[in-house]
Amino acid sequence: MSDSANPRPIAVTLGDPAGVGPEVAARAWAVRKDHDLPPFVAIGDIASIAAVWDGPVERVGDIAEAERLFDDALPVWHLEDSGPVVPGSPSKAGATCALHALETGIGLTRGQATGALVTGPVSKSQLYGIGYTHPGQTEFIAERCGVTATNAVMMLAGPRLRVVPLTVHVPLAEVPERLTSELIVAKGRIVARSLKRDFGIERPVIAVAGLNPHAGESGEMGDEELRIIRPAVEQLLADGIAIEGPLAADSLFAPHVRTRYDALLCCYHDQALAPFKALHFDDGVNLTLGLPIVRTSADHGTAFNIAGTGSADPGPTIAAIRMAAALTAMRERNCAPAA
Repeated sequence: MSDSANPRPIAVTLGDPAGVGPEVAARAWAVRKDHDLPPFVAIGDIASIAAVWDGPVERVGDIAEAERLFDDALPVWHLEDSGPVVPGSPSKAGATCALHALETGIGLTRGQATGALVTGPVSKSQLYGIGYTHPGQTEFIAERCGVTATNAVMMLAGPRLRVVPLTVHVPLAEVPERLTSELIVAKGRIVARSLKRDFGIERPVIAVAGLNPHAGESGEMGDEELRIIRPAVEQLLADGIAIEGPLAADSLFAPHVRTRYDALLCCYHDQALAPFKALHFDDGVNLTLGLPIVRTSADHGTAFNIAGTGSADPGPTIAAIRMAAALTAMRERNCAPAA
């Protein structure tokens, strides 16, 4: 990624200091040339990197320093000492640091000091212990960006598949009541717009999976397809969006079917993420659509059980940084004034 395509460094929050976030960020920097990574600055507790990596690190006091230092050392915007950092042993001080890193990364990117935001993995249980009330980082970022939670859409993207769960972190029993035509229409519009603006797809084609087996069999195995999904599809078609559905989910992910579409809208979390992770466990990227900033993250958690062992795979973080740079460059091209 050339400097001209993405001149500002990317903000990479380290997540929970006791998780694998510091290690994968450092190891991503170590192979930056192999993967043509753009300059990025790590945000968090600098001690969390020293606890798991002995490579060169430079503490920066100005984001402008990050690009200058990037070739020779990992630039780190040190926020605060989070106490003794023990990989695999989370603490309230570490959760507080992770939250402050997220706040800082959002602020830097909204203020255009950094070009995009890549978020490291956090522990929700640890965050809840310090008073955090949001379901995840996505909702927190949306709030700080002035976007309602329903207009912040989670997409999982990889080289061969893009999926959007219409309902996310809710019990399966609650999905039918959470799934509404209005929800599908709102998210469908955001996805279509993002595919054009962020991915450069001039005429995106979208599919919607059915909720029930065989997409309900015309109401014989559930009527959500007839009552909820089909009216939403008809509205999106009336909006000029190329969309098909509801389609039977058991065949939607077959190679000769899924490749017809630029994104698949799925009714619930595992309907989207199970096939996605089967294809892109090591290079899948979680990104948030509908925000005024580009935000991506690696599609994995804190992995406290392997933190500090040196076995964490930096591949998803590398993919998240590369995608953040690509999306930022695409947005800038699409928003550039005509010559």
